[in-house]
Amino acid sequence: MFKKVFPLSAILSLRFLGLFLVLPVISIYALELENSTPMLVGIVVGGYALTQAIFQVPFGAMSDKIGRKPTLLVGLLIFLAGSIICAYSTDIYTLMIGRFLQGAGAIGSVITAMISDLVEEEIRGKAMAIMGASIAISFALAMGLGPVLGAKYGISFLFILTAIFALFAIILLFTKVPTPPKIKHTYHESAKTSDILKDSNLLNMIIINAMQKGLMTIAFVLIPIILTSADFTWQKSDLYMAYLPAMIFGLVAMGPAAVFGEKYNKPKEIFLLSIALFIGSFLIMGLTSSSTIFIIGVVLFFIAFNMMEPLVQSMITKFAKVHQKGAALGIANSAAYFSTFIGGTTAGLLLGFSNRETIGISVAIVAVFWLLWTLRLQNPIKHSHLYISQNDVDMSKLKNIESNHIAEWYINDTEKLVIIKYVSDAIEKEDLKAKISR
Repeated sequence: MFKKVFPLSAILSLRFLGLFLVLPVISIYALELENSTPMLVGIVVGGYALTQAIFQVPFGAMSDKIGRKPTLLVGLLIFLAGSIICAYSTDIYTLMIGRFLQGAGAIGSVITAMISDLVEEEIRGKAMAIMGASIAISFALAMGLGPVLGAKYGISFLFILTAIFALFAIILLFTKVPTPPKIKHTYHESAKTSDILKDSNLLNMIIINAMQKGLMTIAFVLIPIILTSADFTWQKSDLYMAYLPAMIFGLVAMGPAAVFGEKYNKPKEIFLLSIALFIGSFLIMGLTSSSTIFIIGVVLFFIAFNMMEPLVQSMITKFAKVHQKGAALGIANSAAYFSTFIGGTTAGLLLGFSNRETIGISVAIVAVFWLLWTLRLQNPIKHSHLYISQNDVDMSKLKNIESNHIAEWYINDTEKLVIIKYVSDAIEKEDLKAKISR
């Protein structure tokens, strides 16, 4: 599995590493550009997410028609072009165009679909967790490197690095990524958006994903601007002193959170703890007058973000039925990208007419409501999978088999297999075979 997933995760990680590198510093650099305003800066910070949200579905559909690899190539080339435009922009509007182009290469859903093509159902959750963890590691590394490299070489250098990462990703695509098999899953009903949104656990995961990404953008608009403002009077070159410890603590927290959430099946507890840390972090950053205490708030924010990141995609795939996975991930990712854009734009607007204390308290209050909503989430039921030849199955029995102990069944047409997802603690494999055999 790892050999199949790692190259795709590396491609996605390189793309996110480029996007994340500029996040810790882009707001203060963008403020210095011609025609800049706080609101436009907020749009620049989150602008890539708007076009990501818009193009997620078209790229997914294109990958179904022309293939995964050609679609990934198109997305990476668009991302490369946007990075180059950003690197050489001298006014806020050109930078905005470049950021919109970076997001337009929306390959996230294509990579998720490709992983689904390559990886078996019962270990797909682990594959998604690997992908989530790789993104979290990129995030943590970028927080340490971005401020240091930006202060020494300027933000244009960071965008050039991003373009180089895109080139490396293209090389990986054609040298390390296997060509996915043509597998058609046939299920006895079609996916409906209404069914996904009516599922309380899936809806909770969509909200968790969206809120996490929205708060991320708010934080990256506020943190560098606040630290370099009259409140703390830091220099740009000093920002690493806030981001470096945050990166270290975030990485340390990510491993135990992933193990506790996946191995011990306690993601709800991880999500609730993370939200509580988000609340504390924004209250601290909004109310403290000490730069040391402010850094503690930044550290808490990074711990919360990194604890969540490896689990989000995995939990969505666990809660969704097989015919819903693509749609559920698409909805969740689109909601997250829209939230990222809204978070950046809102933070920019608030900076124009509000103070730090009001912003911190307001975000914390919203997060409290999020915490209360998330109490409704349930930890996923542990399932096993039965693989049985389609020729050995009585289809009339199969069609009536769903119960409290059998979550779903579907057919792999290519390999002529029936796959049944069931609760192994409630029903024995041999008993299950007997129920559907000819």
